[in-house]
Amino acid sequence: MRIVEILGGIQLPISNEEYDILAQFDPQNSLVPKSSLNEREQILANQLVNKGVLIRRNQDGKIYYKKQDSYQR
Repeated sequence: MRIVEILGGIQLPISNEEYDILAQFDPQNSLVPKSSLNEREQILANQLVNKGVLIRRNQDGKIYYKKQDSYQR
């Protein structure tokens, strides 16, 4: 279990699996396509979206994930 800080200092526990997915996102907040993640990683990414750690975007009919702007480790 890890603790991450989101949106104005709110601390949120995430699992080690979710933390490993979060580590795939580079510091420049670039977009990661859903198609580059396997099925389990997609589920974990959706859980992180629900928790407010990641943002899901739809661009040109494709889904992308990126870190929330104020996310801190």
